[in-house]
Amino acid sequence: MDELTVKCLFYADDQIILASSACELQKMIINVNHSVKKRIMKVKKPLMLQGHERAITQIKYNREGDLLFSAAKDSKPNVWWSLNGERLGTFNGHGGVVWCLDVDWQSINLITGGGDSSCRLWDLETGKNIATIKTNSSVRTCNFSFSAYQAAYTTDKAMGHPCEVFIIDTRTIDDSVSTQSPILKWEITDSKVTSMVWGSLDETIITGHEAGDLIQWDLRTGKKIHSIKEHTHQINDMQLSRDGTMFITASKDQTAKLFDTSSLELMKEYKTERPINSAALSPILDHVVLGGGQDAMEVTTTSTRQGKFDARFFHLVFEEEFGRVKGHFGPINSLAFHPDGKSYASGGEDGYVRVQSFDQSYFDYTFDYNRD
Repeated sequence: MDELTVKCLFYADDQIILASSACELQKMIINVNHSVKKRIMKVKKPLMLQGHERAITQIKYNREGDLLFSAAKDSKPNVWWSLNGERLGTFNGHGGVVWCLDVDWQSINLITGGGDSSCRLWDLETGKNIATIKTNSSVRTCNFSFSAYQAAYTTDKAMGHPCEVFIIDTRTIDDSVSTQSPILKWEITDSKVTSMVWGSLDETIITGHEAGDLIQWDLRTGKKIHSIKEHTHQINDMQLSRDGTMFITASKDQTAKLFDTSSLELMKEYKTERPINSAALSPILDHVVLGGGQDAMEVTTTSTRQGKFDARFFHLVFEEEFGRVKGHFGPINSLAFHPDGKSYASGGEDGYVRVQSFDQSYFDYTFDYNRD
């Protein structure tokens, strides 16, 4: 090493940085510190919700945000107080993995779908299973409409049965729902449905598929309105923005994408180097959180750092990452922002639900950009 040209060494982030003078070294340290501040997310100590014996499949808040619901592969959906992490109870009845759940806007009823070939409706106050709809195969997705007058669920293509979409009347939920015919149903001839959201005014639904397609359906006729393919692999999750005008998708192709709900126009894209299992939009800021990691079958062979199991935050508009939060010991399977935007929850392959509250520095942070 030439002592005349290299006089100072600086070790940072597993790299040795060379500087020709103490003045230049000081400038490098300032730049590195500035970079680190942008990458580190300050969050308070999380609430650890441990009520499942197996991997989390989906989590959701109710409209007010006081309740947090979690589904897992252990057949028993749970409901928690989001403020302190206290478990209020479980919904017992499913005979296998519960893939999906949703709560209506009044927090009166819960809908769940599972691998035991059933879609179930529950009374939230008592935990009673009000109705059970038997299906030919696993129920992969289920959602109430915004008004909660209707609900939609989809079944897998399996055991010789096609993938199907069902629309049911949920204005009056009682035992009769178990036997009454759906308002509308149709078969999916292409790849199976893996995610689904309701469109505006409860007039459409949008389905995400195993092959990466997005399809918008007219609920008056059951016909396809619009179809696009912006993903190359399975769409694992779809979540609406607070006002319902946009939705975000999370895919195995290592990208999350933002779409217009009415036109399905692609608006933004967020790229990572891992499969993305879930993505959520902040209700108060232009922020996106993504979660995922390597395939579950490979988790035991790598460390948490190699598996990249942290939640990653991107700017909604500029598509640039500005922070990460670590915590899970396996892939993140589901994410949800609290309706007030001051915290978020994540459910992982490790069976834990973590509720992370943001530090004040998160709200004070501003994204530097050139206004010209």
